[in-house]
Amino acid sequence: QMQLAESGGGSVQPGGSLTLACKVSGFTLDNFSIGWYRQAPGKEREGVASISGVSSTSYADSVKGRFTISRDNAKNTVYLQMNSLKPEDTAVYYCHFVGISVGEKWGQGTQVTVSS
Repeated sequence: QMQLAESGGGSVQPGGSLTLACKVSGFTLDNFSIGWYRQAPGKEREGVASISGVSSTSYADSVKGRFTISRDNAKNTVYLQMNSLKPEDTAVYYCHFVGISVGEKWGQGTQVTVSS
């Protein structure tokens, strides 16, 4: 059964950096798109970034130029490098996948807190 496991969250000061990882098990990610979402307290979950099977990327306007999504197919892992973090980036970050054979999958989430 496919599972997504996020890691790398934590607390950081404004302007700092974090790298999140989403390890996929039970499914081979090659050639499939996968993405990151986030949900801040009291707000709806929103898309942050996605990467296609050929590594084309897309980003929410709020994170363009600061966040970078990448993948390592050999490790079946997707990363989200977050730089110049702002307090408004504080949220639980989720890995998200949709596939015909496995349906929609979410990870358990990892907390990112940006505060001075």
